[in-house]
Amino acid sequence: MSTTSDQNVQQASGLIETVKVVVQALALALVVKSFLFQPFSIPSGSMKSTLLVGDYLFVSKYSYGYSKYSFPLSLPLFDGRIFGSEPERGDVIVFKLPKDNETDYIKRLIGLPGDRIQMKEGVLHINGTAVKKERIEDFVEIDDFGNEQVVKRYRETLPNGVVHTTLDLRENGILDNTIVYKVPKGHYFFMGDNRDNSTDSRVTSFVGYVPFENLIGKAEITFFSIGDNASPWQLWKWPTSARWSRIFNGL
Repeated sequence: MSTTSDQNVQQASGLIETVKVVVQALALALVVKSFLFQPFSIPSGSMKSTLLVGDYLFVSKYSYGYSKYSFPLSLPLFDGRIFGSEPERGDVIVFKLPKDNETDYIKRLIGLPGDRIQMKEGVLHINGTAVKKERIEDFVEIDDFGNEQVVKRYRETLPNGVVHTTLDLRENGILDNTIVYKVPKGHYFFMGDNRDNSTDSRVTSFVGYVPFENLIGKAEITFFSIGDNASPWQLWKWPTSARWSRIFNGL
C-alpha cells in the first residue's frame, strides 16, 4: 500500500522527467535553429512572384558557413565566417541589413565581388552584358478588396544558367535606370524579383553592398503558405486561405 510520502516522491520524479524532456526539446530546437534550419516568413511583396506574403520558409544555416549573425542575439563569438562557402549567383538568401545588422532581409543574389551591375531601361546588365529577359504569362493576383491585379512577368536567365521570374509593375520605374554599381571585395549585390517594388542593393543609402559576414542562409523550401491576411494558427481559415500548391516547393 503506497504511503503519502511515496506518492510525493513519484510526483516529484515525474515532474523532474517532464522538465528534462522540455529542456532537451528546447536544446534540440536551439541547435537546429542555430546550425541547420531556421524558419522565416515573408512579410512583403518584394520577391513576387517567387515568394508571396504569407509564405513560410526553411533557410539552411550551413549553406555558407557561420558568422556571429547565425546565432541567437548575434553574439560576438568570433569575427568573419567559419566553414565558409561562397554563395552562387541566383541564390535566394536571407541576410542582415548592413544598415543596422539586425533586420532580416530576403533577396536574390545578383552581383558577386568584383562585378559591375547596372539597370538600363529595365534590363539587368552584368559586367557590361545584358541578361537574357523573355516575356512570359502575366502574374495575376486578387487584392484584399477582391480586385484582380495583372502584372507583366518575365523570365530572366543569369550568366551561370539560373532561371527565375521577375515582375515589372511600371515602365521606366525609378530603379529601371541606374548607375554602374561596382561590388567591393567580400560583398554581394542583391535585388528583389519584384523589381519596381523592392528596396535592395540598388538603394545604396539603405541596403547597398552586403558583407559576406551578414549572410544568414539560403532559402530552400516553402513549408507553408497562407493568404487573405490569415495566420497559420487560424486553422479554421486553412480550407479557403492556405495555398496548398505552394507547400513544399523548392526554391
